[in-house]
Amino acid sequence: MKNIKLVLDNNVIQQYNRYYFSLHPKAKKDPIDKPIHPSVNVWCIKPRIQMNALKQKWKDFIVWWINDLGYDNLKMDNVDIIYDIYHPTKRRTDPDNYTPKFIHDGFVESGFLVDDDRDHLHSLTIRCHVDKGNPRTEIEIISRDEK
Repeated sequence: MKNIKLVLDNNVIQQYNRYYFSLHPKAKKDPIDKPIHPSVNVWCIKPRIQMNALKQKWKDFIVWWINDLGYDNLKMDNVDIIYDIYHPTKRRTDPDNYTPKFIHDGFVESGFLVDDDRDHLHSLTIRCHVDKGNPRTEIEIISRDEK
């Protein structure tokens, strides 16, 4: 397996939201509003129904994105993943609050990863940065088979 770098930015979000509204023309609100996984502080305070809805929106989005990139059913295994999250402001952020649970659910659902358990995903690194002009999430999947 080769190493893969994914860049989730506002262009990807806009493309997905156009796709989403083509399927749901009566919908009013963007399903995904920014290229950064919701903070634990955001989703854990929601009522259970809203929490599940947010999780499902992100999983659907990630499945669409992986399919759009042509990485569905890649079945990556034996990997480390590094997340570089570029926030739009200098507001204090805790990297551990940005655990990418919903992204990993989409990776597994699309077949991009075999699973996100410890037998397949060996390490997870989350780093936070600031880029006011280009907020984004860069995801590097490093195959241990390449090392």
